[in-house]
Amino acid sequence: MDKTLNIPKTKKPRVIIIGGGFGGVSIAKELVTRKDFQIVLIDRQNYHTFQPLLYQVSTSSLEPESIAYPLRKIVKRGKNTFFRMAEVLEVDTSKQEIKTNIGSINYDYLVIATGARTNFFGNKAIEQNAMRMKSVPQALKLRSLMLENLEQAVITPNLEVRKELLNFVIVGGGPTGVELAGGIAELRENVLPKDYPDMDFSEMEIHLIEGADRILPPMSAEASKNAKKFLEKLGVKIHFNTIVTNYENHIVSTNTNLELKAATFVWSAGVTGAPINGIGGNALIEKANRYKVNEFNQVLGFENVFAIGDIALMQTEKYERGLPMVAQPAIQQGSHLGKNLRALHNKKSLKAFKYFDKGSMATIGRNKAVVDLGKLRFGGFFAWFIWMFIHLVFLVGFRNKVVTLFNWVYNYINFDKASRLIITPFKAKEDTDVV
Repeated sequence: MDKTLNIPKTKKPRVIIIGGGFGGVSIAKELVTRKDFQIVLIDRQNYHTFQPLLYQVSTSSLEPESIAYPLRKIVKRGKNTFFRMAEVLEVDTSKQEIKTNIGSINYDYLVIATGARTNFFGNKAIEQNAMRMKSVPQALKLRSLMLENLEQAVITPNLEVRKELLNFVIVGGGPTGVELAGGIAELRENVLPKDYPDMDFSEMEIHLIEGADRILPPMSAEASKNAKKFLEKLGVKIHFNTIVTNYENHIVSTNTNLELKAATFVWSAGVTGAPINGIGGNALIEKANRYKVNEFNQVLGFENVFAIGDIALMQTEKYERGLPMVAQPAIQQGSHLGKNLRALHNKKSLKAFKYFDKGSMATIGRNKAVVDLGKLRFGGFFAWFIWMFIHLVFLVGFRNKVVTLFNWVYNYINFDKASRLIITPFKAKEDTDVV
């Protein structure tokens, strides 16, 4: 056995996968039933999170169990596959050893799939005071904070304090920010007036702040235009070419002298890679915190260390800054690398990875979404239907698909969101992303 990780010794090559996100789960699925390797999947949580639907947890549309899936259920199908809930502290590449908080273990092949964390661009005040949404606990904290602020607003006689409690500021006009703003706006329109009939929700404001001149910058100009129209129809106030410089004592400061008072402040303005101690040097591109990889996903300078997904910087002619940090590159790289590892084991040549862009999409609310599929552009109900179908397909686990579909149908018919629960009261403290 290997110290406290309690992994059986084996004569087969050992593949260690660090991270149970889209990339880690993808390669684990590819290798789990194969007899060529011993597979060890390591993650700080015992579940995979379907991050595109985190905003629905925070806005009470879904319970967290609907978008989380036990990692042990993924590896249990293989006789020589193991999961360990642990935090990786360091990698010693000279010894081919992983050091974790529960012990150490050696590897023959290492796959880094640690994903990304929220990028605050060095602003410590915002990092300490902003809400973020990269994990299930963070989504639940945001849900609790929003509901607690509403409960406080309904009993507050002070008009200024009530306005502050009813102000929501979201920074970042990417898919996360757009979808969250739309989700909160729908709560205001369809749900909250029924829950709080003694409160005037015309006082509730939702602000979306974007540093560029349009929202959804990676998508087409048509998608951005439609998303803006949908959000404004829902009453969201959008601020373009605006950069938030500080958030303290519920005061949002910007470079344009726009100042807002808001008790709920969500930062979704960017992500950065989540590298591991011990692998740096020329392999780590510090500006992006991502590992530079070749067309086989090998980390620069290593033959048996690979990186996939958000942590991997794979530059191509089309993507000079690296593949986009979204789910599809991670899923495709994980599956492809699994096949390449089998080829490597059988002394066959590796095949270069080619990314197939399946399009981009974002939902703004009921019957409202935007979709870019190649040269095709969709907006409105049809795009919304495509968005729902695609997200159901990629959810991990049959139960999760059924529960999520049921919740969506229930919400659609009843104009209701059933998960408006404060399970754990929000406590303000410094937060970190769970990777």
